[in-house]
Amino acid sequence: MSVVLMENVHIAPVVGPEIPSGHIHVEGDRIVALGPGPAPAVPGATRIDGTGCLATPGLVNTHHHLYQWASQGLAQDATLFEWLVALYQVWAAMDAEVVKGAAGAGLGYLALSGCSTSSDHHYVFPKGRGDLLAAEIEAARDLGIRFHPARGSMDRGASQGGLPPDVVVERLDDILAATAEAVDAYHDPSFSSKLRVAVAPCSPFSVSADLMTEAAALARSKGVRLHTHLAETLDEEEHCLAQVGLRPVDYMEELGWLGPDVWFAHAIHLSDSDIDAFARTGTGSAHCPSSNGRLGAGIARVSEMLRRGAIVGLGVDGSASAELTSLSGEMRQALLFQRARYGPAALTARQALEIATLGGARNLGREAEIGSLEPGKLADIALWRTDGAFASAVTDPVCTLVFGSRQPPLARLLVGGETVVEDDELRTVAQDELGRAGGEAHRRLMRLAGERGFAAGGQV
Repeated sequence: MSVVLMENVHIAPVVGPEIPSGHIHVEGDRIVALGPGPAPAVPGATRIDGTGCLATPGLVNTHHHLYQWASQGLAQDATLFEWLVALYQVWAAMDAEVVKGAAGAGLGYLALSGCSTSSDHHYVFPKGRGDLLAAEIEAARDLGIRFHPARGSMDRGASQGGLPPDVVVERLDDILAATAEAVDAYHDPSFSSKLRVAVAPCSPFSVSADLMTEAAALARSKGVRLHTHLAETLDEEEHCLAQVGLRPVDYMEELGWLGPDVWFAHAIHLSDSDIDAFARTGTGSAHCPSSNGRLGAGIARVSEMLRRGAIVGLGVDGSASAELTSLSGEMRQALLFQRARYGPAALTARQALEIATLGGARNLGREAEIGSLEPGKLADIALWRTDGAFASAVTDPVCTLVFGSRQPPLARLLVGGETVVEDDELRTVAQDELGRAGGEAHRRLMRLAGERGFAAGGQV
């Protein structure tokens, strides 16, 4: 069993007091011990000198659309609904090759920002384009981070009053069969799992009530989690009121979609009673500040949600609405957005770190395994170099990580005790090749979309 010893490091465990100069003892994929002072002598151990570094749990990304790496920079000045209408037809052209290249680049970019666990909400499955879910799962396995693909779906196209064109929706029975197959084929519920599957119809404006209820029943029969978009824009609220006579959260509650096995993306436009319902039922949410700002969707009431006891994690959202956004940078964005809305005491640096780690773990139902540095938990550890020539003027390393507009160098990222990033470079895959594959995925998607007759220039 491999042994890794980090020492001389400032430890921010998220749970419990910080340790200004301490050690972390890892055996295999677990944290065995951590505490002040030097690491114990263990023959054959790999020793990592953390002098000048901050150790945090690996960051947890709880909402993404990895395929969108291939469609960045489009519809730059659109609202959410305008942006979706512009891009649905482009996404309809994707194939497994596009998804593999986009997912690899997107996940690699996340790992370089300290992310050890990522979910992904993939909800566009054009017919005859290969196994898109398998393509992104393969990309995550190559990289070595924990992956939570959420098998998404849309069954309510424009002809049925939904937003997406009919070409990108699936039949209800096909969705349920494919989703059940994905769970059976890939979901690993074990403690050390690097692959878990969730059930994730896309959104209230693209999914029928029948799909929402059947999906919830399927997920609960399989013992997996539920995910969807909710309350992202006021347009969505108006759509729900017009279509079903209910506000989004009330609609979800009527369909049985509130509970400790559910987390929603965005959750911006919530009333006080909505937040209380989340807290009461243990329903989680993924806050995606950069995407919300890029689309002009609004600012989620994160500080109020935390104060009322609701679960909040962090997400970067799809790359096409949050171009080249890092997960570490979303901590700063979350903090600044809350302070801009509620004042300088709205969110602290350590609260921002907590929603990016333990909050995300709670969203994914993995708070017993990841999200904090504690003995017995998985050794998912980010080691940040906070003593650079300019950063040395800030004596609080957590402040350096969260407040700074430039991410501190990532000295090491361990996932289950294995090195995925070292000295700001991916070690499990060839970093330059991964980046090039992401660029080729973009060019391939634009070419395929053009062949279908859809323009895909700098502005769609």
